[in-house]
Amino acid sequence: MVLDQYRYSMEIRQLRYLVALAEEQHFTRAAARANVAQPALSRQIRSLELELGVPLVDRTSRRVALTEAGTRLVERARRILGEVEAARADAQNLRQLLRGRVSFGVSTTPGPVDVAELVAVFHRLHPGIELDVRDALSVDLARRLRADTLDLALLTAVGEAERRQLELLLVDEERLVLCVGAEHPLAARKRISIRDLRDERFAVFNPGATIRTLVERAAAGAGFEPQVAFEFSDTARMRAIVAQGLAVAILPSSQAGTDGSGTVTVRLAERTLVHQVFLGRRRDRELSPAARAFLESSREHLGV
Repeated sequence: MVLDQYRYSMEIRQLRYLVALAEEQHFTRAAARANVAQPALSRQIRSLELELGVPLVDRTSRRVALTEAGTRLVERARRILGEVEAARADAQNLRQLLRGRVSFGVSTTPGPVDVAELVAVFHRLHPGIELDVRDALSVDLARRLRADTLDLALLTAVGEAERRQLELLLVDEERLVLCVGAEHPLAARKRISIRDLRDERFAVFNPGATIRTLVERAAAGAGFEPQVAFEFSDTARMRAIVAQGLAVAILPSSQAGTDGSGTVTVRLAERTLVHQVFLGRRRDRELSPAARAFLESSREHLGV
């Protein structure tokens, strides 16, 4: 008998019960697997047989076996149930894309990345998704990615310990430069080494910041410890202090200021003083549809 020649009003649950029975070959175990009482499962299988007009199950005292019609129906049932699950997943994905939420962390020094534009582009594509954006030091962002309190983050080159479990896509790389006031004696220099800053007062990022760590290591290699006069998490405040001639700072070239800011940038000789920006996520984390959409949008916008 060709089963698909008939019209049926069979229910999805009946197909699930039949598949469970085929795989367990026992009514009680199949009922437990389907989370239904055994008499109810038996009635539904019997109802399906009456509707189709063919026996689906050979019932013996020792075991339960499918008839030929039952075997063929189970094959189709598996495909149908697979499609039903896929349809349900698609619907859930669409619902999350219409209403989802993404937690996004941003380094205090994102370099040339225009974070506002990055977020605005995604918002235009998915206006129903809520974006929760927070800035922090990159070491904190890496910790929060590992702890699953962030979906994605734009962060700088953290150390090996902080990188564990993370997948990092390089977004941009640029040299760090010395930022001094326009009237500072070093403003006329074209190039300078970190060792020439031994006697300078520094405006630096807060402890733990990637750039501060790079500067401290370079200074230690030159035999001195920077004289820290100011600590900030904001580059604008740092540049304002530098413009007043109160300190020097080492910043990403894209954030060191522009003409008319009262500051001048000088190239540093040390090749190790490089600022890298990454788009990061936890390697083994399954992103939500909303977070995946933001990742794809960000990668396209950033070209990574």
